[in-house]
Amino acid sequence: MNFKTLKTKLPWWTKIASKIVVSRLPLEHEFWKSLNFFEHGFMEKPDYAYDIFQGHFELVSQEKPLQPGFVSLELGPGESIHSALVSHSFGGSKAYIVDVARFATEDLQSYKEMADFLRSKNLAVPDIDHAQSIEDVMDSCGGCYLTSGMASLKSIADNSVDFIWSQAVLEHVKRHEFLETMKELRRIVRDDGICSHRVDLRDHLELSLNNLRFSEKVWESDLMANSGFYTNRIQYSQMLSMFEEAGFKVKVTQVDKWDSLPLERSKLNQQFQGCSDEELRVSGFNVLLTPA
Repeated sequence: MNFKTLKTKLPWWTKIASKIVVSRLPLEHEFWKSLNFFEHGFMEKPDYAYDIFQGHFELVSQEKPLQPGFVSLELGPGESIHSALVSHSFGGSKAYIVDVARFATEDLQSYKEMADFLRSKNLAVPDIDHAQSIEDVMDSCGGCYLTSGMASLKSIADNSVDFIWSQAVLEHVKRHEFLETMKELRRIVRDDGICSHRVDLRDHLELSLNNLRFSEKVWESDLMANSGFYTNRIQYSQMLSMFEEAGFKVKVTQVDKWDSLPLERSKLNQQFQGCSDEELRVSGFNVLLTPA
């Protein structure tokens, strides 16, 4: 039984304990990745990376069509830089890929498979057959891979990006950095640009609300926040308000809800006891943001 199978069988509290322990061991991310213990999404798979980009691209195109030569930015790509290749194939001239660390696979075969996948769809693909590094791959499609989180965002010029997007990433931004992050995205995006975000409000333990069991002091501590399961616990309506505070006009395009609370209200920390059922039942949503 591998770690991926084992994880599905562990109760939420065991997952917290195990990740706290292993995240402190002096082993590289690549080791845990090989065991499927720590994963940052599924963007390493060509068909998945393509479908996710296409989904966001189509959403923004319905609202504000992107012109050929657009500049894109993906926040939190995780295990690959595939979206830079996909953005290029959709007509983009430059693609920023921004993360908090260098999680993307260095396996060049993965990117060649992505290129073959795009070629099978009769899309324009740069020649990466002789690439020696992922930097070579990025250079071939006008990409820029930045891995210093907030510092990376701050390095990007004002009013320089047409299309910003993320897939189940905003819920992982540290709570104390969330508003600043959104203000940076507002600074970066052009006045006629647009952002598309998918937000997953479920805990990343059992896809429930177990993250709401803890006090703010415990949950935001370094012990919890740096162990691979952190979500900022910003609730749906509060997050929409923070988008507006950052300077965006908000358009929610999809809201997903549980039929009933997945966790007994009595088990929630006092901080969340006052939240309505309607608020707590929101498990995720899609939103388009345009400069206000």
